[in-house]
Parts: sequence; structure tokens; C-alpha cells
Amino acid sequence: MKHRTVTGRIRYTSEKQGMEGQERGRECFVFTHHTDGSVIMRARCEIEEPKPTVLRDIVYHIGPDMVAQNLLVHLTLGDEFLGSGWMHHDAAAGTLECESYGPGIGRNSEMRENVGSFDGFGTHPVVGDGYLSRIVDVSRGPHTRRLRVFLPSPDHRGATAPQIAEVEIDLEYVGEEEKTVAAGTFACRHFRFVDNSEEGMGGETHPDYDVWISADDDAILIYGSIDGYMMNRYELVALER
Repeated sequence: MKHRTVTGRIRYTSEKQGMEGQERGRECFVFTHHTDGSVIMRARCEIEEPKPTVLRDIVYHIGPDMVAQNLLVHLTLGDEFLGSGWMHHDAAAGTLECESYGPGIGRNSEMRENVGSFDGFGTHPVVGDGYLSRIVDVSRGPHTRRLRVFLPSPDHRGATAPQIAEVEIDLEYVGEEEKTVAAGTFACRHFRFVDNSEEGMGGETHPDYDVWISADDDAILIYGSIDGYMMNRYELVALER
């Protein structure tokens, strides 16, 4: 077959007082790279802390040139169905639509016209955050780029039924660094997501979020760190490509 597959697993840990180094969740992912330049990202995320638990399944289709195409999401909160939905971006028509359902929102149908250009879907799996960094021109050296993204949930854990939410957030390119994690030692690019919006992401300012991404076209998240009220760490523990 002509496609190329990358698979891996990320461990979520906590640095909260009394929980230092304890596992609080995990993420399994698969990237399928097709010969036309399109990519399918699949991810299953399990968040055990803080409660209620979150189980998220994602399928994200990214077209050639990093153009967002389709996003499928299914969410379980505290082991109960929260919602599922489909977002579709028609770049030629300039439209973005969402069809979703959840016990709390019922049947939801949204259509936005003339959405213009944007940088991608915010999917909430941390590997999606890492892959989004590919849009940054690292040849410019350290600098900051304002990202415009559409999310199925503005909640910091993505724990609301799918509906269209628009967010702007800054992405700083810090520089090249080597990072050693359980899966090995990798040449990385260090980025930092910074929420400088007045209203905050989802109504609350998101703490600074540092990520170390493999310095290649696969753009795999090797390590992530968020302090503030979250105190979360993300570490690549297995990789096959």
C-alpha cells in the first residue's frame, strides 16, 4: 500500500502537590500519511484526573498544505455519553459546518459562511497540538505567530458536546532542542502556546503550554508541559514508524 503509518502512545502525568509523577491519563495515536499530501490523524484520549473522567475519540482529516477538512469526535464524560459530532470545512466554498448531538444540546446543526483562512481544527489530543506546529516557518528563527483555529469545544479538556467555537492563541517558536523521554532521544523544536486573549480560551485564560515536537515532517509531540492550575506533563512512551 502507498500510505505511511506512524503510531505511538503518550503518558499523561501530574505535578500537582501530592500527585507528583502520577499517571493521570494516556493517549494512543495513529497518523496515516497519503501520497497526495493529506493526513488522517486518529487519537484516543483517556483523562482520569481531574474528575469527571473524559474519554475522547478523534478522527481528523487534514488535506494537502495543512488545510483542515473533516473532524469526527465522540465524547464520554464520567463513563456517560456526552456527545458526538462532525465538522466539515469546504475551503473552496468558504464554509464551515457542524452536525452534532448530545443529551445536553439535542440535535445541533450549524453553518458558517465566509470563514476565510484559518490554521486548523483544535482537536484536543496533544498530538494534534504538536502537528499544528507544522504551519510555523521555523526558518525565520524564534518568533510568535497568532493562530486562528476552530474547535468542537472551547473547554480546556474538550469536555463539552461538539459545537463550533473559534479561538485565537499565540504560538511561540522558541528554538531547537534535544529531548530525552521514555521512547528515546529526539531532535526537537520547542514551541509555546500562550493565551493572550482578553476573554481567555473558553472564558478562562489557558496556562502557558510548552511542547517539544520532533524536528521532522511527522511533527510528533515528544514532551509537553503545562503549569498554572493544570500542572500537567505529557511524555511519548512508545513510537513506531
